[in-house]
Formats: sequence, C-alpha cells, structure tokens
Amino acid sequence: MATSAIILLEGHRSIGLPYVKAARRLGLHPITMSADPTQYDYLAAEGTAVIHVDTEDLDALIRECSRLYATYDIAGITCLYESFYATVGKLCRHFDLPGPNPASIERCCDKFAQRQLLAEAGIPIPAYRVATSATEVERSAAEIGLPVILKPAVGSGSMGVRLCRNVDELAKHTTYLLRGKQIWLSSPSILVEEFTQGPFYSAEIMGHEVIAIGAADFGPPPHFVFNECIFPAPLTDVEYARIAELSLSCLRALDLGWGPTNIEFRWTTRGPVVIEVNPRLAGGTTPQRFQLACGVDLITEHIKLVIGEEWDLGKRHSYTAVTRYLLPDRDGILDRIGGDSRAAAVPGVAEVKLYVEPKTAVIRNGDYRDAIGYVIAASPDLAQTQAILQRAVDLIDWSITPFPTPDEQEQSAAPYFSAPTQVP
Repeated sequence: MATSAIILLEGHRSIGLPYVKAARRLGLHPITMSADPTQYDYLAAEGTAVIHVDTEDLDALIRECSRLYATYDIAGITCLYESFYATVGKLCRHFDLPGPNPASIERCCDKFAQRQLLAEAGIPIPAYRVATSATEVERSAAEIGLPVILKPAVGSGSMGVRLCRNVDELAKHTTYLLRGKQIWLSSPSILVEEFTQGPFYSAEIMGHEVIAIGAADFGPPPHFVFNECIFPAPLTDVEYARIAELSLSCLRALDLGWGPTNIEFRWTTRGPVVIEVNPRLAGGTTPQRFQLACGVDLITEHIKLVIGEEWDLGKRHSYTAVTRYLLPDRDGILDRIGGDSRAAAVPGVAEVKLYVEPKTAVIRNGDYRDAIGYVIAASPDLAQTQAILQRAVDLIDWSITPFPTPDEQEQSAAPYFSAPTQVP
C-alpha cells in the first residue's frame, strides 16, 4: 500500500515546522516543494522530504506532482503563504483534490480588486484609490485627505505599509514603493487608503465558520508592527456578533469559504470597518495562541480539511492567550540579549523565543521582521495573562549600539561591515 503524503507548496518561517509535525502525527509523509529550500532551516533539521522546483511554474509543479503519484498516495496539497494559494487551488483541481477556488483567491490577493468587490457588496471599508505614479498618488491623497496609508497592491506582513501624515512623507514613501527594489511580489500599483482609526480586531475563519476573534495593538507609527496580540478579543456579545456577521458577508462578496480565512478590522465611530481579507491561516504565533486559549490545534484541523477528513473545531477550554513581541527602538549592532530562560520559568508563560544573537545587525524594516523575539502567556483571564507577560518581559534585556553616522565612519580608520538582518 502506497504511503500517504501531503505536499506543502513552499515552507514558512514561523508555522512551517508545526505543519510538518502535525502532518506526521496524522500519519502523513510531508513533502515540501520550494524554489529555495535553504530559506527554511527546519527542513534540513527535521530531515523533511524536499523537492527543488520553480514554484511559480504551474507546469513544472504538475510534472513533479505527477511523478510523486507513482510512489505516493497524494492525500492533499496546500501552502502557508497566500501568494501561492491560488496555485494550490489549480493543482488541487488538476489532481481532483479538495482545495480553494483559484479565481477567488487571485481576486482576493489583489488588494484593489478585493476592495472593489467589498464596496460593491456594501461592506464598510476605508476610502481608497489605486495609483501607478507619484502624480496619481498625490492626487489620490488629496481626494481622500491626509493622513493616508500607502501600501503595495499585492503583499503581506505589513511590508511596504506606511502611514503618511504630510506631503513630505507621502512623496518619500511613494518613491520607495515605485523604485522597484522591494522584496514583496507586486505590480507597481500602490493602494492609497484612508487612515481608519480605532481598536484592531481579526477574525479567524475555517470554511464558513468564525472560530475566534482576536485583538492586537501596534508599535509607534508610521509603521504597523504588532506589539501585542490577544485571543480571544475582549468584546461584548453584540460586538462579537457584528464582527462575525460582517466576516461572513466578506466571504460571500469574495466567493471564499473553503479553508482558512483571516479578516482584519478597525472598530470606528461607525462600527467595524474591514481593513483586509487574507485567504489563509494567520501566521506568526496565531495558531499557538488559539491552541492555548481554546485547546484546538488549528494547523492539524486545517490539514484534516486539506486531505478530506472530518475536522473538529470544538473548544476544549476557555483561556486568554497573549503574545508580546520584543521590538527594538533603534537600528544597530545587538551587543547582548538575555534573560529568556528566566522569563520562560515564570508560571503561565508558554514560550519565549529570541530570533537574534549577540553581534547581529538589527535593522528595522517597519514590518513583521522588526521583532527580535516574543513571549507568549496564557491564564484564565486577560488581566492575569498581561501581568504574567509583563513579569516575563521585564526579565529580558538587550543592548544595541547604534550604527556609526557617516561622519563617524569617515573618522574611523577601520572599515565597517554590517551583518545581515535576522528574519523571524
């Protein structure tokens, strides 16, 4: 009898390893297809099967999957990044496997097309325009009114997203987005969006079921880097119902409803406003927080869905789980960092993780890569969890020596070299 396998299209730095381990617990042989497997350290560490292939080439992927069918019983195909989710849908249709609608995923991943569909359905969203030149950005910002948010029309992880509060910031960030050197996979289109203010919430959905709503706050503007994330959000029953109802309206408007979806909101003076719909399971520490809060392993249940098995999202208990990210306040060389073992020993702390080591360059990008670590804690209520977190975070300390200024570099006889940034 052939071994059952699951194909993971590309890995993931934060939740890739949990997917591999969950697949194995379900008796599956995980196989990762990647254009650059070396970017995922856990693949070699875990001895995971890897196929080096151009994951942008659908025909090449079909050939590799067809070759695997000669050896394995392919139970399912999925991915962890939304940029490959439409490709996953196409592969699933080709091989008659459960999967998402690729056309719906492609429309959703285009932030401009997504907003058009949401607006047509009467769903509250920020005012927006799309621009492809500095002149169009300037005109769009004038029509909407400063401050505005500028972001790539395609992207994730808050990469390239910035609050522009005046014309100088607007011009500078427009130049940055149009210069063509960004890491994200994007057309030159820029989304110019109203700055919608209010508490931030995110709905986690599987299929057509809202399974949880979380809350979060951010580090200082003009960027949107998560500082603290909470599960479940401290909402009244009425507030929860309004966000849940609006979430399901988004699914209908975008023709989604297979697999995981993450929807971000701001609660404004007019109620919840949809900021973004992401056709994927949220990354980072979201699955871990959900499991601590509810006793449900989202990753395992997602894999069950992918392979066509019955999945169960019934909550086993009710705790409050919170992640606090460690955010540096400057760029420079990390001289020292420590206290993580003491922090991990605080009762109620579930995990402490540091991404960087001493003598590493710390360069803030204004997105998820800025965090140099995190602490997760859980307890029966929010106040207790936050107190536990604070005790743990207070035990972690680090020191960063700023990079020398141009004048200091000129005065120095020794050349200065910076190490590469560590990415969570």
